[in-house]
Amino acid sequence: MSTLENKKVIIAGGSSGIGLATAALLVQEKAQVIITGRNPDRLEEAAKVVPTAGLEVLDSNNRASLDAFFAAQGPLDHLVIALSGSKGGGMFKDLSLQDLRAGFEGKFWPQLDTLQAALPYLNKQGSITLVTAISSVSRMPGTAGLAAINGALETMIPGLAKEFQPLRINAVSPGIVNTPWWDFLPAADKAEAFKGYATQIPVGKVAEPEEVAAAILFLMNNAYTTGTVLRCDGGLSL
Repeated sequence: MSTLENKKVIIAGGSSGIGLATAALLVQEKAQVIITGRNPDRLEEAAKVVPTAGLEVLDSNNRASLDAFFAAQGPLDHLVIALSGSKGGGMFKDLSLQDLRAGFEGKFWPQLDTLQAALPYLNKQGSITLVTAISSVSRMPGTAGLAAINGALETMIPGLAKEFQPLRINAVSPGIVNTPWWDFLPAADKAEAFKGYATQIPVGKVAEPEEVAAAILFLMNNAYTTGTVLRCDGGLSL
């Protein structure tokens, strides 16, 4: 029997990409899955992929809404926080610091607000998994702002693991993944960008969301792993 069978799992930011792929794998494991997202249309589309999952429209930038949501949900076993923003990238000499602030508002603070709001309801034998990004360590030009956002989250993981014990907390740090995050590019440009990235990645390809989701499930299942940032980047950061 899967260790996740009948476990209650909330995926914040689960309406697309890595969060949705994680929800699909958890449904296969017979977990009780609830996904949240700000966009009702995306949640409606997500329902076609995981029809047995619960769906909640939730703005993770609104702390009062987060507190009310988790109070209504009650006890839960696992929490995955896949919330992300789209701002903060670009060469530093041209980077708008207002955009970088917006990047923190889109990812760093919503992840922490979600974590803090959920904490009183988490099973002490359960787990928390944050989804960060390999920009935290990749040292690629144009990613210093993104490194600040994701590095800030990752730096907190070991200290939080000691603070929360025995409740476990980890992070998965993905590389280049084929998700809607890249949809700011026209399809042809996105394909060309992925082709270029594939030549830089040791495994020779861009990741699919399911590959990162499998890393998240590993951390959820492995009761002897905490305080860890798991790089799932195909070797991009080497």
